[in-house]
Amino acid sequence: MRPNDAYFDLLIETLEGLEPAARAQFLQRFFHSLSRIDIPENQAVAVWEEVLARRTQLSERSESLVSFQTALVDVLSAAGKLRLPVVLEYEELKSLERNAVTDPLTGLRNRRIFDETFDKELNRARRYAHPLSLVALDLHRFKEVNDKHGHPRGDEVLHAAATTLRKALRTSDSAFRTGGDEFALILPQTDAAQASALSRRIGVVFSELLGPLNLTISVSMDHGVATYPQDGDQRDALIRFADERLYHFKHSHARAATEQAPEKAPEPPSGAPPTRAAEAAAAAAPPAAEPVPPPPPEPAPPEPPPGREQASPLQASRPAFPTAPDEQRVYAVPRKAERVSMSGTNAYAVLADQPVQRARVVDLGFGGVALDFPLYENLPETLLAVLHVPILPPVRVNLKRVWIKKLSEDTMRVGCCFIS
Repeated sequence: MRPNDAYFDLLIETLEGLEPAARAQFLQRFFHSLSRIDIPENQAVAVWEEVLARRTQLSERSESLVSFQTALVDVLSAAGKLRLPVVLEYEELKSLERNAVTDPLTGLRNRRIFDETFDKELNRARRYAHPLSLVALDLHRFKEVNDKHGHPRGDEVLHAAATTLRKALRTSDSAFRTGGDEFALILPQTDAAQASALSRRIGVVFSELLGPLNLTISVSMDHGVATYPQDGDQRDALIRFADERLYHFKHSHARAATEQAPEKAPEPPSGAPPTRAAEAAAAAAPPAAEPVPPPPPEPAPPEPPPGREQASPLQASRPAFPTAPDEQRVYAVPRKAERVSMSGTNAYAVLADQPVQRARVVDLGFGGVALDFPLYENLPETLLAVLHVPILPPVRVNLKRVWIKKLSEDTMRVGCCFIS
């Protein structure tokens, strides 16, 4: 107990034994000495009793003992009498403010602040004609974790979800815990495609964070997206759209989990490239809950079919977006998330120690990125770059060149995978 707390508790006990007139006279001087407020003697006892009652109320609400000074400041401020707050416990008051707006378990903002923030951002989106996306999230099979592993392990899953959301968002974005295993994101100046891409990326990162917990239940993060103005211009309508899409996502997820797993494709001979059938089977398989290990070194490209000459690197035009089934690239490791086109955005990459210092980002996926920049010889095998794309903060990456396509006499497109 702090000295001030002990002093006020002793004062409370002492005043109970005084005559009413003496108590009123003392309290009138006491309030004046603390806050420079002149309270008449016939009102001083009532103010004192109100402070004690407020202290009890605040302590029950915050589930911890609130100091007498905090309750006194709260009562005098509400009555409009406080002019010189000389008894304010700043740290304790800030703690009360944090408890009022944040979820105590995850540290995310709570449902009440979600409603206030959504109204504010929706008004701003209307005023400046900007898109605004709402993402509703919840944890698939979370109840099973609590039932089988206990609530402490369930709390660790909620902590992992909150950590994932905080890492994925920009400064202008907001994350909230709106219920037991329910979360929400408010994404200003974000359209539906960008919000969906971010939601898929969050699901992948969340699954990786769960790896160290060694759960026997595959927990995932389902999502539903609603965007202003396409899905509505009122808060209730957008929330309803996001909840409905989350519902459909969750039930399609549940149906997929109950279907029989496809037969495992036969392993290709050692050193041979994977077949398209193997790739299709791998792509159809549900994602694993455990973290995916880093991909092995890429196999050597297959020999060209008879009658077709081997193309040079700058002419090897495997398109970034295959348009026909027979032109699709065969990958040794299935992608964790689809690529998202950056067409129509100002996404770019700043390259370190290269003749071309800036390149346009064509598309972006979990495992790599495609870049357009002026054609030049002797392109290195690895590149250092800082990516600047919508939704994400600037991120420094190591890139490995995978393929090159010549677009015109002075432009080339390079497909890269992330090394780190």
